[in-house]
Parts: sequence; structure tokens; C-alpha cells
Amino acid sequence: MTHPRFTALAQTLPASVPFVGPEAQERQSGAPFDARLGANENGFGPSPAVVATIKDHAHEAWMYGDPESYDLRSALAVHHSIALENIVVGGGIDGLLGNLVRLIIEHGDSVVTSDGAYPTFNYQVAGYGGTLHKVPYNDDFEDLDGLRAKARETGAKLIYLANPDNPMATWHDGPAIEDMVNNLSDGCLLILDEAYSDLAPASAKASLPIDHPGVIRMRTFSKGYGLAGMRVGYAMGAPELIRAFEKIRNHFGMNRLSQIAALEALKDQGGLRGIQQQVAQSKVRIDAIATDNGLTCLPSATNFVAMDCGQDGDFARRVLASLIAQGIFVRMPFVAPQDRCIRISCGPEIEMDHVANALPIALTAARD
Repeated sequence: MTHPRFTALAQTLPASVPFVGPEAQERQSGAPFDARLGANENGFGPSPAVVATIKDHAHEAWMYGDPESYDLRSALAVHHSIALENIVVGGGIDGLLGNLVRLIIEHGDSVVTSDGAYPTFNYQVAGYGGTLHKVPYNDDFEDLDGLRAKARETGAKLIYLANPDNPMATWHDGPAIEDMVNNLSDGCLLILDEAYSDLAPASAKASLPIDHPGVIRMRTFSKGYGLAGMRVGYAMGAPELIRAFEKIRNHFGMNRLSQIAALEALKDQGGLRGIQQQVAQSKVRIDAIATDNGLTCLPSATNFVAMDCGQDGDFARRVLASLIAQGIFVRMPFVAPQDRCIRISCGPEIEMDHVANALPIALTAARD
């Protein structure tokens, strides 16, 4: 009898995903969610101009996308005032993280991240045999000095840092990031995940030379531009690092409509500003809902809010379970003490109304 001959590494890995999707939870419950506010998607959706462009080009879906994403990369180069060779486009930041880990990490290589930070990165490191070293958060902020010290201690080849942060929505100002990058150990590369940069204050943006050898910056059209379902991300860095992606990336992984939609979104900066305003208003509403229930929210530089439930992680998990049972899809941080919070994405007013109605019931249930 024949059977697949998996690699030794693959045989050690669990058959799991970093996040259980809302669709899986809906199948399990037998009912759709009334409010989809757990995956940091932009519930306001893309701008009308982007929607119209997708419709206008839907008939082109029979064609593969440009394997070089030339038009999109050219527009991004102009947008960021950098060169074409400083940009690679991929299937969301998740896809680019997988490519980068494949390029850098071999079995046993050390990688540093924060304990409780983005689990998809951890998934990619495990999938290529890397050894993760984790640093606790410091007062709900990623610990820049701790990450750098752990990398030096372990000889890490990669550090992962999201600024603004997921899952806490906190952020460091640009000069702190610049200082970290300029004082890394030799041979250590910082992955600066800037997925939420379009929603962050200007002070959070680091001013770093695009060809700095110690950092690669990753951004996405999933958050501010409302195109999570299109899976368009891009990385910016030194030409020799960006050029290395050509060795291993899926050259036909970007579908044509995704490229077209992202290009139109980038052109429609007025549409982005409209989404930014909606996100800001939604954060005010979430904060008001928390206050009405005797809770507080952490300051947020993202399109979601970390709501402090005021007790420990077990209490927050009971709150979360009740919200899900009431048809409200939300998530929470995985690691204490950040797991005292639940994480609520910004969204339309009707979904905020559902949260306002469900939260008092969830808190009562959690206290019983």
C-alpha cells in the first residue's frame, strides 16, 4: 500500500489553523452571525469607486494576473516615493510572511516575537522549523527593548513587530521604532508589520531609509482600504532583499481582479479618508458602549478596540462565549494579562447596536 511520505517536520506539526474562522463557527452553531466584528476586517467595505471598478473588470476574471504586479507596484512606488525594486506584492501580509520565513529560516534558527502577538507569523515559523522565543508585553505594549535583547541573547535571524499592534491596538511612536532598527544585532532582520498604518496617527510612522538592511516593512489593502477578501499585501525593503522573493514566491498568486481593485483603491485616497472617518466614529461608539457597561477601552490606532473586561482571562472568555452565543463574532487576546480584554472590530452602526444590546447580557452571564 502506498501512502504520502511527509517530511519529518510536517509529521510533528498539528493540522490546525492560526484562527478559527467565523464561517466555521456559523456552521457549528447553525446560524449566521448578526455582527461580524472579530477578524479585524473593514466592515465598511471598499469605496464605491473600488466596487464599481471590480464590477467593470469582472469579465476579465478568465485571465491570470500580471505575475509582476507591475502596474500596482509602479503606483505604490510613486505613492511611497521609492523605486520599483523596493516593492514586492503578495497574497496579503500572511503570504509575504510565509515567503520571508522560507527565505530566512532553516531548522532550529531562532526567531523572536511577543507572547500573544500575531499567531499566523508563529504558524509560518513552525512550518519551516524555526525556534520561537517570546517576550511578554509591557503594560499592553510590545516591549521593544525586550525584543531586541532576546534577539541578541538567542542570535535570532528575525524579529516580528506589529506597529500598531494586534491584538491590543497600541502603538509606539516612530522614533522608538527607528532606534530599535538602528540598534539591532548584526544579521538580525526586523519584520515591521504596518498592516494598520493607514489608520494610525502620523506619529506612529517610522522614518527609515527604504534600503535599510535591518528592516522589511509590510502593508496591506485589507484594513484601511476594506479589501481583506482580495488578499493584497506588499513588502518594502532593500532591493537585494526584495529581489530574493523572486526565487520562491508564487508568481501567479495574485489574481487579476485583486490587482485592479488595489490599484483603484490606492488612487481613491478620498475613499480612504472616508473610511478613516467611519472607523474613528465607530471607535467612539465602542468606547461609549464600554462606558455604559462600566468597562474601559485601550487607546486604539487600528480599526478595532481592545475592551478591558475588568477581571481576568476566564471572565473575559465567559463574556466572549456569551457574545458569540448571541450572534456577535468577536475575538480576544490569547495570553495573560492581555486576555482580560475582548477585541471588537469597527463596523456599521447596526452591528454596533447588536453589541450594545448583547454586552450587558454577556456581562451578567459571566458574573453568574
